[in-house]
Amino acid sequence: MFVIGTAGHVDHGKSTLVKALTGIDPDRLVEEQQREMTIDLGFAWLTLPSGREVSLIDVPGHERFIKNMLAGVGGIDAVLLVIAADEAVMPQTREHLAIIDLLGIRHGIVVLSKVDLVDAEWLALVRDEVRATLAESVLATAPVVPVSARTGAGLAELAQTLDRLLDTLPPRNRANGAPRLAIDRSFAVAGFGTVVTGVLRDGPLSIGQEVEIVPQGLRARIRGLQSHQRPIEQALPGTRVAVNLAGVHYRDVGRGDVLAVPGTLTPTTLLDAQVRVVRDAPPLRHNMALDLFIGSSEAPGRLALLAADELAPGEAGWAQIRLAKPVAAVAGDRFILRIPSPSQTVAGGVVVDPHPPRHRRFRADVIAALALRMQGSPAERIGQALADGRPRLRAEVMAAAGVTETEAAAALPPLLANGQIIALGNDGLISAAGWEALRATLRATLASYHQRFPLRRGMPREEARQRLQAPARLWPAILATALAEEWIKADETTVRLADVTPQPTAGQRRQLDQQLAAMARTPYAPPTPDLDGELLAWALDQGLLVKIAPDLYLLPAAYSEMVAWVRAAIETQGSLTVAQLRDHFGISRRYAVALLEHLDERRITRRRGDERVLA
Repeated sequence: MFVIGTAGHVDHGKSTLVKALTGIDPDRLVEEQQREMTIDLGFAWLTLPSGREVSLIDVPGHERFIKNMLAGVGGIDAVLLVIAADEAVMPQTREHLAIIDLLGIRHGIVVLSKVDLVDAEWLALVRDEVRATLAESVLATAPVVPVSARTGAGLAELAQTLDRLLDTLPPRNRANGAPRLAIDRSFAVAGFGTVVTGVLRDGPLSIGQEVEIVPQGLRARIRGLQSHQRPIEQALPGTRVAVNLAGVHYRDVGRGDVLAVPGTLTPTTLLDAQVRVVRDAPPLRHNMALDLFIGSSEAPGRLALLAADELAPGEAGWAQIRLAKPVAAVAGDRFILRIPSPSQTVAGGVVVDPHPPRHRRFRADVIAALALRMQGSPAERIGQALADGRPRLRAEVMAAAGVTETEAAAALPPLLANGQIIALGNDGLISAAGWEALRATLRATLASYHQRFPLRRGMPREEARQRLQAPARLWPAILATALAEEWIKADETTVRLADVTPQPTAGQRRQLDQQLAAMARTPYAPPTPDLDGELLAWALDQGLLVKIAPDLYLLPAAYSEMVAWVRAAIETQGSLTVAQLRDHFGISRRYAVALLEHLDERRITRRRGDERVLA
């Protein structure tokens, strides 16, 4: 399915044309209908003569509502550039045309509207002016169709022309990636709950699927899907779709958010990009304040030019865009840059890396790396996405490299086979150099820990992760990879170097033996061992002591004997009291209570009034 967008100056008849073509009034707001001017996005659909269904997005033409216009055009396949025959080319015509060009929309039809208001001679002059205006634009060779929404003249020809145009278009969206939906509307429907809408890109969505709202990280489940007011089981890329969500309130989701598969899209406040300045715009200067429009989102930021102090009108260059709030982006995404005052579209571009480090300016290696990311093969782009040595989620690498799942499936096996890239489980990747560095850092971290705490079983796994600043989702896979190389050992809570075994010094061993001997003299009520915390913890870990309470410990043999007697006594008598345990072993009530409470916690016994029974 294709999505078609309108563009053009205010009051040139875009909404009227959409209504004439589809029978659907895209001006859904009362204010729009009263003012006869589109303020926000409108939506409709049309069945063409071939039987092909297309979605139509109607955008506002007034310069005050250009932000709303930008929220709607990012997902379109082709454009209907509407120019009123009685007014010809106007300021917003030119701005919309520049936006179409910057967003990489290469296909469209020029619609000369309101032809019933002009004579043939005037129409010919307008057609010539339009051709001259479009001569150096992406629509230079676009067909021009005169229409009148009032009389119906030209509408059939327009539908046929659109059909022929779409015959030449490949599907714009990739169907073999992770799905994402730039949300342009969020509302509630009685009896159904939250509904969000947008144009689906890169992969399918299905009913029952778990999704994530980015950048908030909210989780939800797809309860239902609709396209053109008809329920569907699965939405394919390129479809304009309404998604009914369970588990999230519509007020917590809005325009600018992105619906994605959990873990596949990471928000960012830093973008590496290639930027191109509009021909009739002012120059772009380093550190200039700009507003970024990408997908359906908007974010203020600053432009760091990486290889120049200024970009002239029509010039392109490398830049890093530093944003004041996070957005969701993938390599290859197109965006628009506007200055807030006076409000004007000044540039646009393409995301090269959605998760870069901060760059120093005028670095030849940085520029070369960006060029490789922009123009390299899928394997080269994947390698470049991992060049910083960090362990990264596979989906994050694919997004940074701008490669599809099909491209990745072909590019990754050779990279893994020749050792250029290391797989971290099924979800992670790291460069070979990055793995060597991580391995060396983990070795040094563990060695330092063992030196500081020679008696501990190992370093807490989470502490080690934080020291390495490793992603939480990849930490188990990192440890599994290291375990497979047999240079670490790990349990559920700790990790240690494989060639290190915690052992007390000779002096510590003598001290421990003395304490154990003292406890053996009164095994059922021994003194609290006088050991430092590290040595005591080691003795517990080695099974030399059993902890009953914070300051009460037993030797394992005495503990086993007392537990066995408690079990036997309850099985014989049916229950056991504190006094009976105290009297049998000749211990104080304090020891007896502590042991029974310990057995309650272990679910060996259970308290019933003043007695204990087996749990």
